[in-house]
Amino acid sequence: MTKLINIEDLTNPGDKFCKELENGNILFFSKPPFDFPQKELDFLLAQKQSGAGNRKNIAYKPQSNKITNFVKDSDAQEAELLEIMRNYSVRVTTFLSYLLSPYATKWKLDYASFRPFQEKGRKLRIRARNDLLHVDSFPSRPMHGGRILRFFTNINPTDKRHWMTTDGFADLAKQFGGNKVPFPKQKNPLVSQSMKAAKAMGIPFTLRSPYDLFMLNLHNFLKENEDFQKNCKKDYWEFPPNCCWAVFTDQVSHAATAGQYALEQTIIVPKNALIEPEKSPIGVLEKITGYSMVEPVFCGNSV
Repeated sequence: MTKLINIEDLTNPGDKFCKELENGNILFFSKPPFDFPQKELDFLLAQKQSGAGNRKNIAYKPQSNKITNFVKDSDAQEAELLEIMRNYSVRVTTFLSYLLSPYATKWKLDYASFRPFQEKGRKLRIRARNDLLHVDSFPSRPMHGGRILRFFTNINPTDKRHWMTTDGFADLAKQFGGNKVPFPKQKNPLVSQSMKAAKAMGIPFTLRSPYDLFMLNLHNFLKENEDFQKNCKKDYWEFPPNCCWAVFTDQVSHAATAGQYALEQTIIVPKNALIEPEKSPIGVLEKITGYSMVEPVFCGNSV
C-alpha cells in the first residue's frame, strides 16, 4: 500500500526520491519548497472556472503559453492569471529538476491546472469524477509507456484536501488484467511500419498503443465498478493548507474525495529515465503479457 514520505531534508536529492515515487509512495512537503507570493494566492482564490460540463479544471498549457476554461472578466485579469499559472509551472519544474534530477533531462512538461471547485458532491459524468478511485490515463494524449508524475499544492487557506488510495497498479493489473480488463493485442508489423513512415513525414495524428488502451480501459473500469469502489481496502490521507505532494498517479490508485482550491503540475517521465523501470505500469504489463505494449518509435515523444 502507499506510504506518505515526509520530506524535510532537501539536501542530496536524486535517486532516493525517484525510488520512493517509483515504489508507489507519495512525497509530502509541509510547505511549498519555493516562493509563492501571497498576492498570487489571493488572486487565484478569487478566480472562477467556466461552467463547461466536460471540463474539470482551469488549464495552463506551457507549450503554447495559454490558459483555458476560466471566466474572463477583462484582458488584464486574463494576463495576470496567465502569468501566475506560468510562474507556478516554472517554480514547480525548477524545484523538481533539483529534487528528481535523474528525470529532468528526459521528461516532458505537460499541463498545469487550477482546481477551484469543491470535489465533494461535485456533479460530473462518472468517468470524469475525481472522487472515485482510479489510476490516471489521458483520453486524448497517449503516453506510450511514459509515466504521469503530478505535483499538487493545496492553496485553500483553511481546509484540508482529502484523498483515498488503495492497491497499487501492479496488484490491480494482476487482479483485473486479462479478464475484467483485456490485454490489447501486440501491434501488427505493417501498422508499425505505417506509424514510422507517418512520423518521419511529420504527419500529426493520435494513435494509442496497446499500453494506452489498457490504461484507459482500467481507468474507466475502476470508476464504473461499484463493488470495487465500495469494498476495496482503502487508506485515507489529509493534505493541510499550504502543503504540497508529488506522486505517480498512473501507479497509485487514488481519489480526491473533498477539498477546494488546488494547483497541480503534470510532468511526463519516459521509461528510459526511470531508476526501476520494471516497477512502472508498462514494465508490469510487459512482464505479465510477455510482449511489447508500445511502439518504440513513439516512446521518446509520449504526448
